[in-house]
Amino acid sequence: MPQRYETYDRVAVVTGSDSGIGEAIAVALARDGFDVGVTYRSDEAGAITTAEKVRAAGRRAEVRHLDLTRLPGAASVVDELADALGGLGVLVNCAGTGTSTPVVETSFEDWREVLSTDLDGPFLCARRAARRMLAAGRGGRIINITSVHEHAPRVGSGAYCAAKGGLGLLTKVMAQELAAQGITVNAVAPGEIATEMTGNEDVDPFTVERPGIPAGRPGDANEVAAVVAMLAGPSAAYVTGSSYVVDGGMLLMGPQAGSHLESDAWREG
Repeated sequence: MPQRYETYDRVAVVTGSDSGIGEAIAVALARDGFDVGVTYRSDEAGAITTAEKVRAAGRRAEVRHLDLTRLPGAASVVDELADALGGLGVLVNCAGTGTSTPVVETSFEDWREVLSTDLDGPFLCARRAARRMLAAGRGGRIINITSVHEHAPRVGSGAYCAAKGGLGLLTKVMAQELAAQGITVNAVAPGEIATEMTGNEDVDPFTVERPGIPAGRPGDANEVAAVVAMLAGPSAAYVTGSSYVVDGGMLLMGPQAGSHLESDAWREG
């Protein structure tokens, strides 16, 4: 008979939570009652600031360095944070990188850096998290931050699209394999969000015009975090193997974009 799994640890590890979407997710989960493990690759000061915001929300925080190009060993940070915080109920794979280079000009070194950070790393972190959750026997949540480019290609982003597409399918396979043990696995796929990665850091998205997006603007990191927080909660126990697109309608514009583009500028990425 199916079992109820509603007592997973109120502890979350959020990779890449030193800024942007990851920071917003860490704070949102803290406000929902989770202690949070914060990781960073280069911005230690940003990670410390995130941890301070978690503590200001009344929850515990631990900070660790995580470089997902140094695999497989780097993924042990998941276990280290879980040990420090006394358990693990939620993993959010948010750390990521990308390039803007045509495939024929992409070096193998750049290809491997993107695939390591955006696919190999999430796989290894999710595997460690799943093993801990299975051993605890109380269920859990794994949430992978992908991209709209999990679902649609973009010129100049071959490595990024390959990694995010792969992570999207890995999400679905893990969802199949872990559902009966009360562990849900979902993806959240942001479009253009006002963060440093998209060149919009410290910009109010409501002041930026994006005619090609139905919402008419970029998104805010907190709008992504709200979806993650929903998936991380016990009420989302029957949601698994899904990809939640948070893009203001960007992906809906395929046919319209094709008929309304007035130049070949898109070919330049």
